[in-house]
Amino acid sequence: MSKKRPVNLDMTTIKMPITANASILHRVSAVVLWLGMAFFLPAIYISLSSEAGFLSVQALLADNFFAQFIAWGLLSAFGYYTVATLKHLIQEIGYFEELESGIQIATASIIIGLVLSVVWGVWIWG
Repeated sequence: MSKKRPVNLDMTTIKMPITANASILHRVSAVVLWLGMAFFLPAIYISLSSEAGFLSVQALLADNFFAQFIAWGLLSAFGYYTVATLKHLIQEIGYFEELESGIQIATASIIIGLVLSVVWGVWIWG
């Protein structure tokens, strides 16, 4: 069974709609949050164990760029995940379900996620 169908393997020529990008980013942010728990949970455990543990985590976040970057990544992923979840909930109750309004709410969720990411960066490094 030989079918001669066109095959496009050049991924740079494929343009996905903004709604697909918003959905993929929502899933990626969830994975980042799950992987980030490997850093977040031990930090919470150490910081809540004693005053010295809290001060050591605080000093790590104040001096170490890698720790600050992980904290920024987790906060950014959480911010976008929250915004995209609210977008999905709004759509589940019957709003912004048409193509044009779906594009608008997907664009708004990505922009709000980027703004939150900048805000977290200013808060951590500012």
